[in-house]
Amino acid sequence: MFSGIAMLAKLTSKNQLTLPKAATAAVEATEYFDVQTRDGVIVLTPVRVQRADAVRAKLAELALSEADVENAVQWARQRVAEPAAIHKRKPATHSRKTTRSKS
Repeated sequence: MFSGIAMLAKLTSKNQLTLPKAATAAVEATEYFDVQTRDGVIVLTPVRVQRADAVRAKLAELALSEADVENAVQWARQRVAEPAAIHKRKPATHSRKTTRSKS
């Protein structure tokens, strides 16, 4: 199933786990790991978080303009706002009188 050298790591009372240096050195430098469980085994997979430069490069590769992105954002916001509009509360029909004390 897995290959490599077995190493020991201790889970602390705060649910923290320190990975052995040899384990992290064996994978590409990363700060984040995808965590999955499979049949009682914890599987950590290094994840590279995309930075803004990578996003800009992808937009350029897809030939998307700022206007395209803005239109997509507006479309998505409308889709989110529509269900909320369906469930708007009716305005109160009674009025509440307030009293002020004279100074």
